[in-house]
Amino acid sequence: MSAAQRSPGASWDSPLEASGDHRGEDGGMQTPPSPQGPVDGGWGFQIPGSDYDSFMGRYSRPLATLVADAADVNAGLTVLDVGCGPGALTGELVKRLGVRSVMACDPSAPFVQECSARYPGVDVRPGSAEDIPFDDASVDVVLAQLVLHFVGDPQRALAQFRRVLRPQGRAAVCVWDAAGGMQMLRAFWDAALAVDPAAPDESRHLRFGQAGEIDDLFAAGGWAVLPESTLTVSAAYDDFDDLWSGFLAGVGPAGAYCVGLSEQHRAAVRSQLFRELGSPTGDFSLDAVARCAVAVAPD
Repeated sequence: MSAAQRSPGASWDSPLEASGDHRGEDGGMQTPPSPQGPVDGGWGFQIPGSDYDSFMGRYSRPLATLVADAADVNAGLTVLDVGCGPGALTGELVKRLGVRSVMACDPSAPFVQECSARYPGVDVRPGSAEDIPFDDASVDVVLAQLVLHFVGDPQRALAQFRRVLRPQGRAAVCVWDAAGGMQMLRAFWDAALAVDPAAPDESRHLRFGQAGEIDDLFAAGGWAVLPESTLTVSAAYDDFDDLWSGFLAGVGPAGAYCVGLSEQHRAAVRSQLFRELGSPTGDFSLDAVARCAVAVAPD
């Protein structure tokens, strides 16, 4: 089943309700304090690759095929996967090109270790999009899947893409439409905001999820931009607990926020998210839409 529309008039009487009262002395809903720490700093990616897989890998693996297609990745090319994570896109590239034609980097040490273990022979190095640890003019294609919205200086990242690309090389950047097209994250942050109006909804802070934003970034750097495309994938869940366990792993901004809450407030968000998704009692699926831009590097 697909996720249903959220239930109107949400209350605290769900069967997933946490114990304890969430109302203040005046009968109004208490607002929990927003946690500080990981959300503002490391984005929640210093984690085992298996935790990332259970949370975002359901989406990033099928997305990788679409991104590689959009970038026209085919035999004979050398490709760099920037922000490779535990290797969703790297694996797709290895299938198409073989290990000797694939390079990858990520600032997360656990992800570098995991990607290297999964794909022996691929040159996987620690490094960020803003400081790519590979030589000038060393690749034909640079891919950045679900990365650029976390980068502090996107133009510096594009300059790094250009540096490592060979003449007429191309780059493809893909970012979730977090504000409206990524059901899982949208439902979570709607639930969090219902409990905590100060929750750090990532759609408020992360960039490039709106139509034309990635194109504009490339164009500002002098790249020849191809028409932006939208890529849609779906992820299946056995039940609500299958979904919720991903947030408890602390992956990404949503997971980091979730594990930073008190037990009481985390249970309240869980209860609200259950309602946001239409109170699923069995298996269900959620869709995600990403925006993808491909551009040819300037001479």
